[in-house]
Amino acid sequence: MGILTIQAMRSLDTDGLWALAAISAGVSVLGYWLAGAAGRWLTVDQPPVLLAAPPSGPARRPRWARLLLGLAEAVLTVGVVLGLWAGLLAAFDLSSFFAKGPADVWDWLVTHARAAEHRAEIGAALLETVRWVVPGYLAGLALGAGLAAVFELSPAVRRTATPIAVALRCVPIVAIAPLLVGALGRGAFGTIVIVALMTFFPTLVACAQGLRQAPGQVLDLFASYDVPRLRTLWLAQLPAMLPALFAAARLAVPSAVLGATVAEWLATGTGIGYLMSQAGGNNVYGTLWAATVVLTVVAVLGYGLVTAVERAVLARYAPEQVRW
Repeated sequence: MGILTIQAMRSLDTDGLWALAAISAGVSVLGYWLAGAAGRWLTVDQPPVLLAAPPSGPARRPRWARLLLGLAEAVLTVGVVLGLWAGLLAAFDLSSFFAKGPADVWDWLVTHARAAEHRAEIGAALLETVRWVVPGYLAGLALGAGLAAVFELSPAVRRTATPIAVALRCVPIVAIAPLLVGALGRGAFGTIVIVALMTFFPTLVACAQGLRQAPGQVLDLFASYDVPRLRTLWLAQLPAMLPALFAAARLAVPSAVLGATVAEWLATGTGIGYLMSQAGGNNVYGTLWAATVVLTVVAVLGYGLVTAVERAVLARYAPEQVRW
C-alpha cells in the first residue's frame, strides 16, 4: 500500500490516491472496532481511583532533590542514546559519507568553519516549522477533547461520528498531506490542519476513555441531586479525564512534529521538513543529520514541557494521579 501510494503521488494519479486512502480507511476502521471489542471483552479490572484524596505515603521529596534526580536521569538518557548511536554506526561499519555520528553533528553545528551558517539555516527552518506546529497541536487537542465531551453527552453523535474520525486519522499522512495542501493551499492553514489531524484522533480516543473513568459513586451522587448532565460533565467527568488528556498530549508532541515535517517535505516546500528533503537529495548529509537531531531535541523538550504542565494541573485537580 505504501509503495502504491508513493507511485500514485509521483504519477499524479489523484483517483488512485483517493482509492488507496479509502481502502486504508476501511481497513483501519475494521481494525479499530475489532481492537475495541477485544478490549471490552478482556478488561475486567476496576478503573483506578480518581477524584479522591491523595493516598498517604512517603513525604514528597524536596524540590532540590527532584531537580537533581531529573537532571541525573536526563544526563543518563543522553549518554545512553549517544553511546547507542555511535556504537551502532561502528558495529555496522557504515560509510561516514552518509552515516554521521555524534561527533560529526557536533562539528557541523559548532566547530566547523561554516558552523554559524549551518545553525542559521537550520534555525530559520525550525522556526518556520514550530510556528505552525504549535497552533495545529493545540487545535487538535482542543478538538479531540471537545468532541469527546460531545460524544459523552450524545451517544447518537458518537455512533455517527466515530467512523468518520477513524477514517480521517487512518489515511496515511503521505497520502493525505498532498491532497489537503492541494485543497487548502500551500500556506500555513494547510499545514496547521494536517498537524491538527495527527493530534486529534489520539486525543479523542484517550479523552473519551477518560470521561468514563469518573467513579460511579460520584455520578450517582450527582444524579441523586438531579444535577444537569452538562454540569455533571463539568464538575465530575472532566477532572477525571485530565490524566487521559495529558497522556494524549504527551504522545501527540512527536506526532505533531512528524505531521508538520511530512507536510513540508511532500507539499509546502518550507520549514525543516523541506530542508531535510533537500539536504538528502543534494547529499548534504551533515545538514540532514543535524536537522534530525535538532528536531528530535525540540520534540523531547515539548514532551517535557507538557509533562511539567501536567504535574502542575494534576497536583491541583487530580492529586491522587501525581507520582512524586
